[in-house]
Amino acid sequence: MSFLTVEKLIVNYGAIQALDGISLRVETGEVVTLIGGNGAGKTTTLRAISGLLRPKSGRIEFDGESIVGWPPHRIVCHGLVHVPEGRGIFANLTVEENLQMGAYARHDRAAIHKDHERALNLLPQLRERLQQPAGTLSGGEQQMLAIARALLARPRLLMLDEPSLGLAPQVVQTVFQVIREIASAGTTILLVEQNAGMALRVANRAYVIEVGKMQMEGSASELAESDEVRRAYLGGD
Repeated sequence: MSFLTVEKLIVNYGAIQALDGISLRVETGEVVTLIGGNGAGKTTTLRAISGLLRPKSGRIEFDGESIVGWPPHRIVCHGLVHVPEGRGIFANLTVEENLQMGAYARHDRAAIHKDHERALNLLPQLRERLQQPAGTLSGGEQQMLAIARALLARPRLLMLDEPSLGLAPQVVQTVFQVIREIASAGTTILLVEQNAGMALRVANRAYVIEVGKMQMEGSASELAESDEVRRAYLGGD
């Protein structure tokens, strides 16, 4: 049984079908990326998995349990944590208060402190800004804060939605280095990313979604060499 299994997932927005029977799996320790164009259904997939959207039908199992119908906070407590597109930081709270929000459901103070230090060691630019309002951070720093806050929830599977969106190329390189380090430390990752080249370089396996349907799947290296993927997403001829 896969760590995360999604089967025949259908999600509607009113009369519009956003997901049309998609299936995917994520194994423990993998980085899996989901690529596709705007409006393909990538964000909807993550929102359905994390409980923010209720699917019309289909199966979602995480670590052997069906999580369809679970409220989002219960899914987080079970170890599946979602960093949303747009970061979702609390702009009026300090960086430190945002980090504390990541651990809101935890009571293991010693372990929280350890995870807090781990997050700041991984993202050292946040340490000197702990008392700064989060809304005054740069876009890249806000993305780092969103990731750090998620780490305070102690994810076993971390879902990242468009972590490079709107960031300068140098900052994108930093974000993806952080993703590599999180994966190397043992956290399983499901990554949605429009920068397909970067996503395929960091991932083990990949799926291509278009108009709510899975079109391709395979190892990241296989998809990076696919003529179809290169033409559509990598700028190839």
